[in-house]
Amino acid sequence: MPTHRYDTIGRGYTTFRRPDPRIARQIWAAVGEADRIVNVGAGTGSYERTDRRMVAVEPSAVMVSQRDGRIPVVRATAESLPFPDDSFDVALALMTVHDWADLRRGLDELRRVARRQIVFTFDPAIHGSLWVFSEYVPAAVGLDDDTPLELILEALETERVEVVPTPADCTDGFASAYWRRPEGYLSPTARANISAFARLDQRLVDPGMTRLARELASGAWQKRHADLMTKADFDAGLRLVIGGGGPS
Repeated sequence: MPTHRYDTIGRGYTTFRRPDPRIARQIWAAVGEADRIVNVGAGTGSYERTDRRMVAVEPSAVMVSQRDGRIPVVRATAESLPFPDDSFDVALALMTVHDWADLRRGLDELRRVARRQIVFTFDPAIHGSLWVFSEYVPAAVGLDDDTPLELILEALETERVEVVPTPADCTDGFASAYWRRPEGYLSPTARANISAFARLDQRLVDPGMTRLARELASGAWQKRHADLMTKADFDAGLRLVIGGGGPS
């Protein structure tokens, strides 16, 4: 988990990456009544709750500095969790596994410390086909091919996988959040809090954003994507993976 990346791009997370209540409900429905919970790669604390015995794990000092202090946080990486075996009922990993240095090792650690594992992630094949990437920033397509959904499903002995629709007015500004609000992608600050954009040389991003602005002004984008404007939500490849396997 490259802490230096989030020490740079994580500075606006509390503004642009606010938890979406509909996604929160789906995550916590999967958690159920479990009480002892570790949130790995916890960032600024999105989707955490104070009515459970939660511990956050986050390596980035910048991310930790934006937390509100209600949940205890440990500075550590997913690949080396500082807890004994079976310390928790549930291990959460929410929009983080694509940034882990060693995905398989991190997933094994989730299984080691918790009886159940809940991973909020995305299917790179679907995610990469999002119009903003395929039409305007093709350099982002394939960035996460080394985080295949199939590996996560196999490593966690998955019980089930749920589709997580991206609402049209999603408050969590991840990559697919602005699928029906294309002007959102024009904000450099918003893009700085989306790893798919922040990981790229901006010389690969800026020309596409210039063209998007031009096509929004001319109405070309609206004409090409008129079908999107009728939808309340969209399957952009977001998935909730629920695993029930303990240590290997």
